[in-house]
Amino acid sequence: MRLTQLLERLEYKVIQGTDDREITTLINDSRKVEAGSVFVCISGAVSDGHRFVEEVAKKGAAAVIVEREVDAPENLTVIQVSDTRYALALMSAAYFGYPAEKLKIIGITGTKGKTTTTYMIKSILENVGHKVGLIGTIETVIGERKIPAANTTPESYTIHQYFAEMVKAGCDSVVMEVSSQGLMLHRTAGIPFELGIFTNLGHDHIGPNEHKDFEDYKRCKGLLFQQCRIGIANIDDPYFPEVFQGATCQVETFGLSREADLRAVDTHLVSRPGYLGVAYHVQGLLDFDVEIDLPGLFSVYNSLTAIAVCRHFSVREEAIWRALKAAKVKGRIEIVKVSDDFTLMIDYAHNAMSLESLLTTLKEYHPSRLVCLFGCGGNRSKDRRYEMGEVSGRLADLTIITSDNPRSEEPQDIIDDIKIGMEKTEGKYVEICDRKEAIRYAIANGQPGDVIVLAGKGHEDYQEIKGVKYPMDERVLIAEVLKELHVCEHNH
Repeated sequence: MRLTQLLERLEYKVIQGTDDREITTLINDSRKVEAGSVFVCISGAVSDGHRFVEEVAKKGAAAVIVEREVDAPENLTVIQVSDTRYALALMSAAYFGYPAEKLKIIGITGTKGKTTTTYMIKSILENVGHKVGLIGTIETVIGERKIPAANTTPESYTIHQYFAEMVKAGCDSVVMEVSSQGLMLHRTAGIPFELGIFTNLGHDHIGPNEHKDFEDYKRCKGLLFQQCRIGIANIDDPYFPEVFQGATCQVETFGLSREADLRAVDTHLVSRPGYLGVAYHVQGLLDFDVEIDLPGLFSVYNSLTAIAVCRHFSVREEAIWRALKAAKVKGRIEIVKVSDDFTLMIDYAHNAMSLESLLTTLKEYHPSRLVCLFGCGGNRSKDRRYEMGEVSGRLADLTIITSDNPRSEEPQDIIDDIKIGMEKTEGKYVEICDRKEAIRYAIANGQPGDVIVLAGKGHEDYQEIKGVKYPMDERVLIAEVLKELHVCEHNH
């Protein structure tokens, strides 16, 4: 491949050498450079690629892409661009043969609801015969292959590599979570999004390694709507006008507001033992009844988003209706059937904001008792423990404090921190350090009409203790406990 081909969509300056030379690989990690590579110098949080120019030249690199002056050996081609992250994104697209242009790409951004919504959309579209790739917080899914995720939005090179594999696997569309970090760092630059979706905005991800302030966070979210054909937005979110300020796409809205193009009316909660759901009627661009077995108002928003997207794929109402009833996301309000008397669920809520939102939602169903089982991760902020203890103490009728991923801390020390938050409330609690024992206690003492939530682990299937990840899937623990309790009953 010629270097000129990789650079064809970029403005650049040849500082040294020639851009008309053959290239073997495109690389942004100096350790992977080989003879004939073009190396893109990225200034990252940890290290700066510009420092490795000499090293990659020794390994036989043909060219380097820089954004500032560097000392380079004579035989090395040096190309200067204004932003190397942006250059990496556009060069990656060229390197893999522009696979994004062969796919319909749906990008979802927002503080909450991204993961659930991506799986809902995938499930609806696949039900009507599309083959859908997925890039998200939990994993990337290409056909039967599942690749666990490191960041919400991978590096641009990896994204185009995934797109290329998806095209090869016969996918016609992709649904991906687009983080504001990913937008800020140009990981998604140059991707022609068919649909861009804005779910909502909360005060999250502001800090030293993320966004400098809330204004910057909003600005970065808005970038998606300058590179998609149609933007679909939650009109009920107070930040909607600001996020869409510079939007260049066609805009349509969803929500509960009368102004929304696609709106939910007559929303009501549905519950029976082992089942919590919500039902509503869709009006506006479509007109039909919906029922989903995921509780709470945010499930209304998540499903409305999915419906808005599927309309653009011309999915028939009855197919949307069927698929929504079956949509499931592992570890997000995942109901596990254990009894005809009470409801047990697993949820990934692992900070105060998500736990508060979950418990508040469940209280609306008026359970006879709301029982919350959780622990906190080790080597993480103690504030999170105090806050989660306080939230559970305030909202749950009984809290079962246990272990999460203690990492290198003593599980008991973490439990003691959680209790500091609990003590600020009138909440009742028990502490059972071993997570399986804690689950056994919850199930064995379940009462008719209870809603029991196992919070914090969600989709994770391991427990990290002193640097080692041990297999631990709550679904397996629940099955073991049920079997053991069943044996006990027979022996009595």
